[in-house]
Amino acid sequence: MVDNRNAARLTLQQVKVPAESLLGEEGTGFEALDRVLDIVRIGVAAEMLGSAMEVFERIVDYLKQREQFGVQIGSFQALQHRAAEMYSELELCKSVVRAALGALDDSSKSTEDRARMASLAKAKLCEVSELISNEGIQMHGGIGMTDEFDIGFFIKRARAAQQFLGDAAFHRDRYASLHNF
Repeated sequence: MVDNRNAARLTLQQVKVPAESLLGEEGTGFEALDRVLDIVRIGVAAEMLGSAMEVFERIVDYLKQREQFGVQIGSFQALQHRAAEMYSELELCKSVVRAALGALDDSSKSTEDRARMASLAKAKLCEVSELISNEGIQMHGGIGMTDEFDIGFFIKRARAAQQFLGDAAFHRDRYASLHNF
């Protein structure tokens, strides 16, 4: 894949499973699978949060180090505004991921509540990881895509994670459907 992780396509044809090997009733396997996928979606959202936080830290460090026209680029108001937006979005993402992880631990939460939180977390992190990884490239300029800097790695990982188990549009639609919109 673009982020150097392996991927495969598995095709099953004419597979027969004996009744005693079924997990639950025939035809209801997707519900159990979807519950497991929600756990994974929350995990991926947490990974995306960690990556976005790392990119943001690297951006801030770079803004403090890089000089242009004899001044640190971090002193430019336009870049400060962009950094402030990223910071605000990351704080919101932290809350969303914590709430989703809390839903997994809370036995009083329904499967549907967990599904809502999984989709909320994945949708929000898809958007914010795209924003921050894009900003990482932009603020680092041309060196951001070189192999000498890891910023290029982060954007590749962000794009692969965004598509994994549903992108932002999929999860916004799923979240709305789970709320009967």
